[in-house]
Amino acid sequence: MKKSDLRIKYTKQRETLSQDEVLLLSEKIFLNFLEKFKLKENQKVHCFLSMLDKKEIDTRFFIDYFFKNQIRVFVPKIFKGKMISVEITPETAFIKSFYGILEPESNLDSGETEYDFVITPLLYCDENGNRVGYGKGFYDQFFENIDANCSKVGVGLFQPREKIDDVWEKDIPLNYLVTPVETLSF
Repeated sequence: MKKSDLRIKYTKQRETLSQDEVLLLSEKIFLNFLEKFKLKENQKVHCFLSMLDKKEIDTRFFIDYFFKNQIRVFVPKIFKGKMISVEITPETAFIKSFYGILEPESNLDSGETEYDFVITPLLYCDENGNRVGYGKGFYDQFFENIDANCSKVGVGLFQPREKIDDVWEKDIPLNYLVTPVETLSF
C-alpha cells in the first residue's frame, strides 16, 4: 500500500481507540521497551512528546523512567522549519506549538548527534522497518544528521501487516519497532 493510504487507514484505526485503551497499550509498549533495552545512567535518549489528543503512544512513561534513572532526555522542537533537539530536565517549562505539540520553551538546539536511542513516533511501520509518519519528513532529516550507530526505535500501536510500496531513497528505516505485543528487530 502507498504511504498516503496507510496514513489514512491507521489514523482511522487509532481514532477508534479510547484514551484508556491508548494508555494501557502505551504502558505495554513501555514495558516491552524496558524488557528489550537495558538502559544505563548517563545514556542519551531522544524521545518525542506525545500528542495525546491524536492518541499517540503516551511517552510520559518513558520520560519519567529516564529522569528517575539519570538518563539524559532530549526532545524534538520545530524551530525555523527544522526539527532541533532540546535537552530537558524535570524543571523544563513547556509551551504548545503551532502543531499542538508540547515543546520546551527554549529554542536552544543541543547540537547532540550521538544518541543511544531515538524513540520515534509513527502511524505505521512495515516488516522492514519503514515507517509512515505524518508526512512532513522531519525524522528522516533528523536521522540523516545523527550518528548512524544510534538505535532508531519506533513505538507503534499496530503490528506490521502491509508492505509500504512507495519507500524512497531518503527514507531511513528504523532499527526496532516496539508494539504492545512484541519488539521487532530489522
